[in-house]
Amino acid sequence: MNAVVVAVATMLLLSILRLNVVMSLIIGALAGGLVGGLDFSETLKAFNQGLGGGAEVALSYALLGAFAVAVAKSGLPHWIADKSLARLNQQGGSATGYLKWLIILVLTFVAMSSQNLIPVHIAFIPMLIPPLLIVFAKLQLDRRLVACVLTFGLITPYIFLPVGFGGIFLNNILLANLQNYGMDTSQVSVMQAMALPALGMLFGLLVAVLFSYRNPRQYNVDAIKQVEKADVSYSPKSLLVALIAIVVTFVVQLVTDSMALGALVGFVVFSASGIFKWSEADGLFVEGLKMMAMIGFIMIAAKGFAAVLQQTGDIKTLVDTSAALFGSNKVLAALVMLLVGLLITMGIGSSFSTIPIIAAIYVPLALELGFSPMATVALVGTAAALGDAGSPTSDSTLGPTAGLNVDGQHNHIWDTVIPTFLHYNIPLLVFGWMAALVL
Repeated sequence: MNAVVVAVATMLLLSILRLNVVMSLIIGALAGGLVGGLDFSETLKAFNQGLGGGAEVALSYALLGAFAVAVAKSGLPHWIADKSLARLNQQGGSATGYLKWLIILVLTFVAMSSQNLIPVHIAFIPMLIPPLLIVFAKLQLDRRLVACVLTFGLITPYIFLPVGFGGIFLNNILLANLQNYGMDTSQVSVMQAMALPALGMLFGLLVAVLFSYRNPRQYNVDAIKQVEKADVSYSPKSLLVALIAIVVTFVVQLVTDSMALGALVGFVVFSASGIFKWSEADGLFVEGLKMMAMIGFIMIAAKGFAAVLQQTGDIKTLVDTSAALFGSNKVLAALVMLLVGLLITMGIGSSFSTIPIIAAIYVPLALELGFSPMATVALVGTAAALGDAGSPTSDSTLGPTAGLNVDGQHNHIWDTVIPTFLHYNIPLLVFGWMAALVL
C-alpha cells in the first residue's frame, strides 16, 4: 500500500469523522510514515523537522489576526455592517434579495482582487467577514455559500490570470518547471491553456449560488452578538485611521513581501493613533492570536505531514506506478494524472508546492504520449490546483472558516471543506480533463 494514499485517506477520514484536523494530520502522518517503511522514531523526526516550514505562515496569520481585531476596534467593519443593516431595515423584505446578491458580488470581487490588484491573499477575511455575520444571519444567507464564494475568489485568479499570485503560479512555477524538464512553452498562451479549468471553477460557483445553497438558513443571532459586539463605536477619526492602517499594511506587505511585517506595522499605526489605549494593546493582540491560532497550528502540522510523505519517497512511487497503468492511452493517462495531483494536493494543502513534485514525471510522460505543450500546461496546472479547494489544510479553506466560524456556527469540514470539494474539484477535474484532450 502506498504511504501517500494511506496518509491522506487516514487524515481525510478522521477529519470527516470530526476529529480535530491537527490530530488527524498527526495520526495520518504516523500511519503514512510506518506504511512507507519508516520506523516510529524516523517518522517523528521527519514530522518534527517539517514543522519549522509552517512557522512563518503561522506567525503571519497570527499577526493578521491581531491586526484584524484592531481594525474591528476602529469600527470600520461595523460601519459597513451598520450601513447594510440600515438599508435592510429601511426597505424591509424588498431589499433582501438585492442585498444578498450585492454581498455575493462584492465578496467575489474582493476575494479575486486579493490575488492580484491588492495581493493580500486571505488577510482580508478576518477583518471583513466577522462583522458581516449578523447581516448574513438577518438575510438568512447560507454560510456554505459564502465559503464557496470566497474559495472561488482565492483560487480562480491564480490559475487563470498571470498577475499577482497568478504570475507566481503560472509563470514562475508552472511554465518554469515545464521548461526545466524539456518542454518548449515559448508559444503557449497560459490563459488560453487554463481557460477551460477556470470555466470549471465558474461552473461550480454558479451551481453553489443558483442551486445548492440558495435556500435560507437560520443562524443564532445571539451567538453572533456574543463575539461581535453590535454597539462598537466609531467616529470619522477612527474610520480614517483604519483606512490609513489598511493602506500602510498593504503597502508594507507589497514592498517587503511579508504578511507578518505588514500586519505588525498596521497594528503599530493603530496603537500610535490613540484609537485604543496603549494598555489595551496587549489584550487586543492576544485576542487576535486566539482568533487565528487554529489556522496556525493546522499550517504547522500540515508542513510536518508533507515532510513525512516526502521522506517516505512514495510520492514519486505513486506517480510512477500510476504512469505504468495507462500505457499509451491518452484519455486514461490524463485522468490518472489529474487524480494523482488531486491526492497529492489534498495531502500537502498547496497547489504551488505540488507542481515541482509532479512535473518531473508528468512532462516526460506528456511528451512521450504526444500531448501538446498547451495541453500539458492545462494538465499539470489543473493537477496541481485540484485539491486546493476541499483540502482541510489549504489556506483557501482555512481562511474562509476563520472568518465564518468566530461564533462556532460554521464547521470547517462539513461547511467549508466538503462543499468546496464537491463544487470545485469535480468540475475542475472534468474541465481540466477536457482541456488536456482538446488542446
